[in-house]
Amino acid sequence: MKIEQIYTGCLAQGAYYIESEGEVAIIDPLREVQQYIDKAKTNNATIKYIFETHFHADFVSGHLTLAEKTGAPIVYGPTAQPTFKAHIAKDGEEFKIGKLTLVTLHTPGHTMESTTYLLRDENGKDHAIFSGDTLFLGDVGRPDLAQKAAHLTQEELAATLYNSLRTKIMPLADDVIVYPAHGAGSACGKNLSKETVGTLGEQKRTNYALRADMTVEEFVKEVTDGLLPPPIYFPENVRLNKEGYQNIETIIENNKAFSPAEFKQTADEALILDVRDADSFGKAHIPGSIFIGIDGGFAPWVGALITDIKQPLILVTPEGREEETITRLSRVGYDNTLGYLKGGIQSWINAGLETDTIQRITATELEMLINNGEKSVIDVRKPGEYNSAHIENVPNIPLDYINDHVQDFPSQETTYLHCAGGYRSMIAASILKARGFHNMIDVIGGFGKIKETNLPIVTQECASSCSTK
Repeated sequence: MKIEQIYTGCLAQGAYYIESEGEVAIIDPLREVQQYIDKAKTNNATIKYIFETHFHADFVSGHLTLAEKTGAPIVYGPTAQPTFKAHIAKDGEEFKIGKLTLVTLHTPGHTMESTTYLLRDENGKDHAIFSGDTLFLGDVGRPDLAQKAAHLTQEELAATLYNSLRTKIMPLADDVIVYPAHGAGSACGKNLSKETVGTLGEQKRTNYALRADMTVEEFVKEVTDGLLPPPIYFPENVRLNKEGYQNIETIIENNKAFSPAEFKQTADEALILDVRDADSFGKAHIPGSIFIGIDGGFAPWVGALITDIKQPLILVTPEGREEETITRLSRVGYDNTLGYLKGGIQSWINAGLETDTIQRITATELEMLINNGEKSVIDVRKPGEYNSAHIENVPNIPLDYINDHVQDFPSQETTYLHCAGGYRSMIAASILKARGFHNMIDVIGGFGKIKETNLPIVTQECASSCSTK
């Protein structure tokens, strides 16, 4: 028996490769599927089944492309209604992979078609569950994403999830391994662990949603409390996963390597997305471009901030990372990339074309400015981060909602932006710059470096009148 979790940090997503006796099952594959095909080929194995735990909202799955390339059937759980050919499994239906058996456990609640796959070993012993978004480590799937499709409220979906967990998951033995679809960083839950593999026994002891004495009313309240609005690209990803999508290889082939002159001309009809690092962007970028660095939480931030998933995009990337950028955008359904600047930003500079800058200062310089009376500082971290600890008297405008709160930023007064480490604050500065705010200055290293200064920090344990270094 071979089980491999193929984890993609940018999406906080786990796909699974299961092999026995030359037969393979893939669970929740990413859109670029060649890796699974190559792995099976290397092991002289054949992909027999493609299992989907549900219609994913946070990424475009590779099920259709993988089925086309291998001939393996796509399997969904009960009630799923894709528009393409798929095997809709019955609750309790069994699938053989070599000496192993995968059993369909219908676990609605996150979505109504959500399904957990129980893996039994060659002796028929329950070995592991592939729980999709039904059960995470430390959390369960949010119940507010499928309300419209299910014609149910989030409270009704949460109650359904309560029943699924207690009738299908919790009765299983404590030593059953839990392989979830996501870990910390995913927007599909609110309290996900950084760990990506655990045991059911651990979850019964530590997961707030699996308390044995928990009533359905308590579950509904706790699971629905504090849910942030889902990213705007989620519904389109669900549609693509349910109805079909273009082969990612075709999308890559259709992207053009633009000369600086061609790039400038195309910019009239497209958004310039610069994916280099924050420091490089600050020193020189094409006017009007926005920054979302490829080496941060790239795809989710694209999904959160570029509100039109069909927006034409042209790219400025580090040299050699053009295809990677196109691929990672397509993972979340941003398929309308037109091309990239050949030779990167240096070719633009060599062509004598205009560049812009965003000033950056250190945390020590910010400390001096605040001590001298500077008050125009804004924290763009998430509310939870801000509430935990922040600079005294500094307001919070989270990057997540910047498109709805542009008017809340000063348009003339020099303003200093910071996040946790300098990634999100540069994104914010770039968006504001593209909209005509030329007064934003980024703080290098963000709150991580600010904590090393003597600026007064308000902490959650402290009352608002109390502050600490």
